[in-house]
Amino acid sequence: MNKIRVFLWIIIILFLQILVLNNINFSQHINPYLYVSFIFLFPLNKNRFVFLTAAFFYGLILDFFSDTGGIHAASLLFVAFLRLNFIKLFFRKNNIDYLLFNLHSEAFGQVFNYVVTITIIHHFILFSLDNFSFNNLNIVLLNTLYSSIFTLVLYFLGSYILRKKQLH
Repeated sequence: MNKIRVFLWIIIILFLQILVLNNINFSQHINPYLYVSFIFLFPLNKNRFVFLTAAFFYGLILDFFSDTGGIHAASLLFVAFLRLNFIKLFFRKNNIDYLLFNLHSEAFGQVFNYVVTITIIHHFILFSLDNFSFNNLNIVLLNTLYSSIFTLVLYFLGSYILRKKQLH
């Protein structure tokens, strides 16, 4: 994807999260956080400081509109910091490969493992900061599991639809 399309998708996902997805809450455990796809969409060949700063402000904007006190910024910044390590782990990429790295050109199994891992870590940190107590660990784990599944279904469904649309 070119830079303008990536930027537009990041903005669209931000508005979708703020205006629609933040208002979805099924049975107090399921709430989609599709904004974590910012981590997957942001180009890898950019300066890491720029990426971490953008992730922080992206999360901060979500916190401002969600009235959540910084938990989105903290959880997004944490997984943004870990992104490079997971790309090395799942895709076996070197520093030279980063310039040509494209998530859509990788094998589905590797992409699936990468996206699931980042999403679960993000959600666990988000709900841990939200509850901020070990007394509610079962609630944190339930929220992490159910919201991660819902987020992943939305992400892969959206990716499939957009990929099909680009092929035609």
